[in-house]
Amino acid sequence: MSIGRDRRAILVHAGGCHMIGKRSRGIARDQALRALAEGVEACDHCRPDTELGWMG
Repeated sequence: MSIGRDRRAILVHAGGCHMIGKRSRGIARDQALRALAEGVEACDHCRPDTELGWMG
């Protein structure tokens, strides 16, 4: 999540990603797919888009 009042998502990670920071929270599969569809980037390390079968 970004810093500030809006706290928008910056990256989507897979659950066990070593790059997850302190300002992260878990979300459901459909929320992750929606975030990817809305243009939130997938982490280059854990590739949740591939894991979720996202073809965006």
